[in-house]
Amino acid sequence: MTTPVRPSDQTPAPAHGPASDPLGVAAIGYAFMGKAHSNAWRNVASFFDVPAFEQKVLVGRDAESVAAAAAKYGWAESATDWRSVIERDDIHIVDICAPGWMHAEIAVAALAAGKHVLVEKPLANTIAEAEAMTAAAAVARANGVQSMIGFNYRRVPALALARELIAEGRLGTVRHVRAAYLQDWLSDAESPMTWRLRKETAGSGALGDIASHAIDQVLFLLGDAVTEVTGRLHTFVNRRPGADGLEDVTVDDAAWATLTLASGAIASVEVSRVATGQKNSLKLEIYGDKGTILFDLENLNELGFLDATAPVREQGFRRILVNEPEHPYLEAWWPQGHIIGWEHTFTHQIRDFLLAIRDGSQPSPSFEEGLNVQHVLAAIEESAAAKSSLIQLSPKPTSTATEGA
Repeated sequence: MTTPVRPSDQTPAPAHGPASDPLGVAAIGYAFMGKAHSNAWRNVASFFDVPAFEQKVLVGRDAESVAAAAAKYGWAESATDWRSVIERDDIHIVDICAPGWMHAEIAVAALAAGKHVLVEKPLANTIAEAEAMTAAAAVARANGVQSMIGFNYRRVPALALARELIAEGRLGTVRHVRAAYLQDWLSDAESPMTWRLRKETAGSGALGDIASHAIDQVLFLLGDAVTEVTGRLHTFVNRRPGADGLEDVTVDDAAWATLTLASGAIASVEVSRVATGQKNSLKLEIYGDKGTILFDLENLNELGFLDATAPVREQGFRRILVNEPEHPYLEAWWPQGHIIGWEHTFTHQIRDFLLAIRDGSQPSPSFEEGLNVQHVLAAIEESAAAKSSLIQLSPKPTSTATEGA
């Protein structure tokens, strides 16, 4: 695993001229996340009023493949050497869509070069790498260079609305939360090995891949912090077909955790990549003494809400179709009732990042928030290794950055 370079004490000011000059963007990685981010870069200015920018260069390891992807996804050119790209004067934003083991080295170097950085979740594969990235971000921020981690589900309008309702006190005191993120793409024992199944490249399995999203949502929705953790990890298929026969799977297929929050609420988190029949289901249930919120990512335009302060004879779950112009982000899209999809969350994410750069404000989630999630993930691993022992964490402050439209 590559060791991240240490951040210097000085970061150059953002490398662009007059405010009217377009920001040059480089994206590193062109597979699943690279495609999703490219789609967002290509479309965001068509729907939102954002600073001018140009899709300058897409970076990947295979010259022929990345050139084809660049042409398809709207990038002006392609490259195979990310180091030379981040040194270019016409690059002002670096969007890191590469695998987690590459995040720290690229992000620290880009920040040191004065580039604004967006990086996919989880922040890194290890606490040490995440801490190096967070330190580099703090140095860069003092010089006007912004950074953000890509927890795109914060940009689901229904979840942004849920956060508003909770902050307004509509649920009263939140007592407990259930978060379950379930997928089934590894249910078949013959599914082949990938980098996501090797600890040296992925860091962890379902834990880092999808539990990071679930945990971030708990913290985001409640504006809370984790103080205690118990966890369990399990690998159901220990060997999978590789290029040279069966290979050992060295990460988890599923994970379970119970989180105690600083507010006193309790959250249960369950994630799996072997939950047969579940394609991409992030279910959230938030229970307070005055109301309840329900959400499922596979119905991302809908929010379930129960107002327990209404007379008992009138109580029941209300289905809110989150498609009105008054809902977060929706003023930019279609007439009421014309639903949006998963890909729009990345467009909202790019919109918020560009506005933060324009305004010189700290975007959220920050690298510090990503590091908080990383500490929770590490505590779950520690607990699992100690037969689900209770692990204490020092609560970290949550961000107060403005979210949504």
